[in-house]
Amino acid sequence: MSHGETGTIAGTASDLAHLVMAIGDAVVVADPKGAITIWNPAAERIFGFTAAEALGQTLDLITPERHRRRHWDGYAKTMRTGTTRYGAETLRVPAICKDGRQLSIAFTVGMVRDAAGQVTGIVAVIRDETERWTEEKQLRQRVAALEAAVPA
Repeated sequence: MSHGETGTIAGTASDLAHLVMAIGDAVVVADPKGAITIWNPAAERIFGFTAAEALGQTLDLITPERHRRRHWDGYAKTMRTGTTRYGAETLRVPAICKDGRQLSIAFTVGMVRDAAGQVTGIVAVIRDETERWTEEKQLRQRVAALEAAVPA
């Protein structure tokens, strides 16, 4: 595979499929209506759903109920405009896994387009940051407790 001046990746579909399957971060692709079309092994590991369980389902599968309206409003705007601000900016949000546990995930997204430039979906590259988020929260609580204990 080579990276061309236009920002596209040259390679066979097989090369790209192997890359998606091998990467350690979750790769989730959804169509314009939000139905999952690609769900790699890392997504299975992070969220607990097999590809068979996830493919064809909407992103509600991993979106906590209290965040769904905001998620779908943003998703619809992204599909309508064909742009997203999260291509270069990491978004950190809660998610849910199959057993109901809440996760803290960080991800970037990119628009998927056909040869004519029409948006055919969105790809998210997702990392589970639950452990790091929990550690940071505990550190913030310890600092606040120590600051409160220091006389003014």
